[in-house]
Amino acid sequence: MKIVIFGLTISSSWGNGHATLWRGLCKHLIRAGHHVTFFERDVPYYAGARDLHELAGGRLELFSRWQDIRTTARAELRDADAAIVTSYCPDGIDATDLVLDQDHALRVFYDLDTPVTLQALRAGEPVSYIGPRGLGEFDLVLSFTGGDRVRCEFAERLGATDVVPFYGHVDPDVHRPGEPQPHYRAALSYLGTYAADRQDTLERLFVEAARRRPELRFLIGGAQYPPDFPWSNNIYFVRHLPPAEHPAFYASSRLTLNVTRRAMAEMGWCPSGRLFEAAACGVPILSDRWEGLEHFFIPGEEILLAEDTDDVLRAIDLSDAELHSLARRARDRVLAQHSSAQRATELIALFAQTRSRPSPMRATLEA
Repeated sequence: MKIVIFGLTISSSWGNGHATLWRGLCKHLIRAGHHVTFFERDVPYYAGARDLHELAGGRLELFSRWQDIRTTARAELRDADAAIVTSYCPDGIDATDLVLDQDHALRVFYDLDTPVTLQALRAGEPVSYIGPRGLGEFDLVLSFTGGDRVRCEFAERLGATDVVPFYGHVDPDVHRPGEPQPHYRAALSYLGTYAADRQDTLERLFVEAARRRPELRFLIGGAQYPPDFPWSNNIYFVRHLPPAEHPAFYASSRLTLNVTRRAMAEMGWCPSGRLFEAAACGVPILSDRWEGLEHFFIPGEEILLAEDTDDVLRAIDLSDAELHSLARRARDRVLAQHSSAQRATELIALFAQTRSRPSPMRATLEA
């Protein structure tokens, strides 16, 4: 198949969770014999931290203005089998119009930020990547979040008729057990971009634990942390960690923490890609709670859960043998069910299933 994607970014992993997911998915689509073209607006903040310059076996189209790429994009769609517009695509509305007004490629919208999208819609706020046409004309809507609530809200608020969960994943070629490095050493680590709606939980499960265990070393890796973050003498910081450094970061942690953004936690059924990445790297995971987590990991056997600082301290005090056993089971689960290769296979199957169903919108355009 030929697949054309209009997305936020694949070229820079700085300050976003999209790039790593697209890299793994596109790589395995290409390995399976499919062709991928990815259109990305070339913005300064991603250009300044670009860590991928070409899409091996595929095509990366960087452009400054939509007007400069419209003709090329239209030509790419003429022989495409599927066209995907994603959440937070800077030109999402223009790309949507282009995709919906052609009659060859399957029309797909992929919301990698479903809880944020729905939170804005409930508040009556505009969503920059969804225009007045909504999602009703798309043949398939993929959601990073599962659950009946998502399907109902996408149908009621945006007119979507076919909504399917398409969860995060991990590329084990990139995220795998690595060699510990002294500068990443930590009793507890946390890897994630700063987000205000994670801060309360991060302070309860990470900052307070560091204060109560001053003899231990704690480590945060990520971007956009403000100057007034409540650092302590035993919390160390690594500014922006590219994916190639993740294995060493995780391998040097005795335990790593996952903190879910508020909208994702409230919605449930929305596993962060960091969960799968950490598990693939073989580090024991401690996470906050959210509905649906048990669908992805078995609490107490594949993942540890924490609601308060005491839960974190109890996890830190577990033996090495207990933590290693937990990490091994989580890695086995992720490699079996949540790899990028598996998601690539699932995506092609979804396209085939959608193609096989009658679509009133395609029939209207083809007529």
